[in-house]
Amino acid sequence: MNVLSKEKQIAVLSMLVEGCSVRAIERMTGVQKKTTCRLLARVGEHCKAVLDEKMRALECKTIHIDEIWTFVKKKQRRVLPGESDEIGDQYTFVAMDSRSKLVASFLVGKRTEQTAHQFLFDLSKRLSSDRVQVSTDGFKPYRTAVPYHLRNADFAQVVKSFSNSDDDDRRYSPPSVCSVNKISVRGYPYVDDISTSHIERQNLTMRMHMRRFTRLSNAFSKKLSNLKAAVCLHFAWYNLVRVHQALRITPAMASGVTSRIWKIENLLP
Repeated sequence: MNVLSKEKQIAVLSMLVEGCSVRAIERMTGVQKKTTCRLLARVGEHCKAVLDEKMRALECKTIHIDEIWTFVKKKQRRVLPGESDEIGDQYTFVAMDSRSKLVASFLVGKRTEQTAHQFLFDLSKRLSSDRVQVSTDGFKPYRTAVPYHLRNADFAQVVKSFSNSDDDDRRYSPPSVCSVNKISVRGYPYVDDISTSHIERQNLTMRMHMRRFTRLSNAFSKKLSNLKAAVCLHFAWYNLVRVHQALRITPAMASGVTSRIWKIENLLP
């Protein structure tokens, strides 16, 4: 790890956040796969600490929440009884401020009620006030987790119904939406702000910039720790380094977290 020059480390990290696979980086830079994974783990841990420090007292008003699927080592249907919970399907829970596009909180874990509560607890500790409007999909645990951790939130769910389609259609493109129901769960959410469109667009950004989230490919995480490190690196880069095309500044600047655009080398420990 220490033999890599700073310039080489920056080059590897730049490729990782732009969606290159570990093996592609090895072919382009000559940096071995194990070295890249060690760098990712070290920088990911540092990015986690940076985000934990910076994402505090956030002035968010409209929060969109969603979960994005991936897997570790093998898909859930191939996991055998007694095997570790660290393999199989994993979900990244993401909470984003729809105005500044800042990702305020995220958590990698199973799609369970326990994970939903852990995620909402973390989000609640990062907001300056729990007087926010929250929109989620129809995941049932949110109905108890959101009111419990954000007691003064105006909360609504967006429940979509999808058409039945051929297997080939489902494999290569999402099914058609038949109906969208906006359900007010708690408080008085403003109807025009009940939406999950922005967070669903964020899902696309994640799939484009993290190779291990790409569907229908052999790019996937072999260890849960590598997946978590990649997610931490991505969101540190997304919030602090990447200039949002619509905002023309970074989400961290738009939300007042920082006054400058960071560089990729600022993410190095």
